Parts: sequence; structure tokens; C-alpha cells
Amino acid sequence: MSMEKTKEPIVRISKRASIGAWRAWLIRIAALFASLVVCGVIIFGLTGLNPVAVYVAMFNGAFSTVNRTWVTVRDLMLLLCIGVGLAPAFKMRFWNIGAEGQILVGGIATAACMIYLGKTLMNFQLPLLLIMIAASALAGAVWGLIPAIFKARWNANETLFTLMMNYIAIQFTSYFVALWENPFGSNTVGIINQMTKSGWFPPIFKQMYLLNVLIVVALAAAMYLYLRYSKQGYEIAVVGESENTARYAAINVKKVVIRTMILSGAICGIAGFLAVAGMSHTISTGTAGGRGFIAIIVAWLAKFNTLVMALISGLLVFLDKGAIQIASQFDLNDFVSEMIMGIILCFILGSEFFINFKVHFRGKHKEDGK
Repeated sequence: MSMEKTKEPIVRISKRASIGAWRAWLIRIAALFASLVVCGVIIFGLTGLNPVAVYVAMFNGAFSTVNRTWVTVRDLMLLLCIGVGLAPAFKMRFWNIGAEGQILVGGIATAACMIYLGKTLMNFQLPLLLIMIAASALAGAVWGLIPAIFKARWNANETLFTLMMNYIAIQFTSYFVALWENPFGSNTVGIINQMTKSGWFPPIFKQMYLLNVLIVVALAAAMYLYLRYSKQGYEIAVVGESENTARYAAINVKKVVIRTMILSGAICGIAGFLAVAGMSHTISTGTAGGRGFIAIIVAWLAKFNTLVMALISGLLVFLDKGAIQIASQFDLNDFVSEMIMGIILCFILGSEFFINFKVHFRGKHKEDGK
């Protein structure tokens, strides 16, 4: 009696054991190029516009003038700062979805210092800035500490907990906007210390946003060294791989979770400091602007490497600026520009699948003895 032969599937997927860094980047670049081709076809099909002209407009939207270039760099630095803050938590497999709230409470602390200490320390800008960055980091650290304690002690779901903390932070922000609204009844704080510029980032070499760059570059470099070469960075990696292994290696998992989330929240709080003192000079419920969620993509695609995050952040900010430019220049609605950005992101995210997995198609195999 003959046994029925199992038919090999048409497509089979297997996990890659490893892949070289250059091959991984080659796959990502190919995905980006493919996304541009697909977007070009869609643009021409929907609007009849020359896709090359649209891509040139996207570039001009981000870099056509010195001012636009610096605004792009400023936004890149803010997104990078948030990604740097998320990196240690995500590497530990603590899914910190609360960056939005941590940014907001950091921004509230910064605005409070500007409002209540701005006149007193008007002639002492450096001490005022140091107080502001310390206050923002402390506020963000507290906002990160709360879910960390519940996770460490009672194994609470950190994804839901940190997400809910965002909504609490939004309500806190609404309260302080109502408290500080200027003029009264406007439901907005307005530009804080507009006349004295007390608490504003000073220009360096005549560049308003150079201090933003220096602060974030220092944070990114420090985080890279911390995660890669420090004992605490090693403990974060071990806890992220397996908590049981970490306990076997005599690592205090609860301590690592709490310490890491304090650090993560503090850096996201500093992002609030950058947003208020170094960008808008005001506070509102839109200060974070969804960047806390976009930074999740940045951290994940960069594999928690803070230096690679600069490239990913630059790409996302460029796409955002470019989408705004083509919408205005070619009189397209926001849905077309957002669709282009979404397609490019889908291709880039999809490339990670081919980096981590192999796709095998059914082939002809010769049976033994035949």
C-alpha cells in the first residue's frame, strides 16, 4: 500500500539565521526605490503630473531655502530626541507608548519655569535654561516611573498603561492652558515671554536652532554609548531577551525596569523642553503633535541604534515636509500627499520582513534513487 506524498507548498517562509548589515541596508534602499516607483505611477494616474516634478517639489519643501533647511533640521532633532528616549525602553521590551504624555508634561514644566521664573531670572538665561531642562526631565521621569512601578510590582500591561497616561497628560495640559491663557478667554497660552524672550533658546552663530542640534546630538551619542558599552545597557539587553535569564544572571529585573523607564521618560520630557523653549515658545495639547507615536517607527526601524535613528528621523521629516509642499504647490488635497507618505512608509516597514525572513518558492526536487 503506497503512502500519499505530502505536497510541498507553493510559498514557504523561514526565519533568517543572520544577514549582513550591507545586505539589510540594500533591501531597505530597494524598498525605498520601489515605493517611489509605485508612488510615481499613482501620482501620474490620479493627477497626470510628472512624478519627477512632484519629487523635486518635495525636496524643495524641505531644503529649498536656508530657513526651510533649518526648520527641517529642527523637526528632525525633536523626533530623534523622542526616538532616543524610547530606545532603552523598547530594547528592554517595555512597550512605552506614552511618549506623547511624557513630552507634554515636560513641556508643562518648561512653560511653568518660563512663566513663573522668566522675570526673576531674565538676566540669567543659562541658569534659567538649566532649571527648565532639569524640570522637564524630572516631569518626564515621573511620568515614566508610574507605569514602571505597576509593571515591576504587579506586572501591569505597560502598553495600555502608558497609552492611558497620554490622555491624563492631555487633560493636565488643558488645565494649565486654561490657567495660563493669555489673553483671558482665548483658550491659548500665546507666545510666552515674547517681549523679553526669557527662557528662549539663544541663537548660536546666528542660528536659532543650533542649540537644539547640540542637545539632541549629545543625547543620541550618550545613549549609543550607554546601551552598547555600559553595564546598565547590558542589563537592559539581557532583560529584553529573557527575564528568566536575567534573574539567573543575578540581575534585579524590577530595578532595571524602573531605572530604564525613568531614563526613557526623562529624555522624552526633555523633548517637551525642546518643543516649548526651542521651537514654539508656547504650550498646548498639540505640542507633541503625534511625534511620540511616529518615534516608535524610528526606534523600531533603527533597531534601537540611536545613530541610525538620525537617518530614519530625517527621512520621515523629509516626507512630512514634502507632503505639505506638494499639496500646496500642485493644489492637491491632503489625502493624496498623505497617501504618498503612507505608501513609502509601508514599503520601508515591509522591507523588515525580507530582512528577517526568507521566502522560498516551490522547486523541482529529485527523489533519491531516481
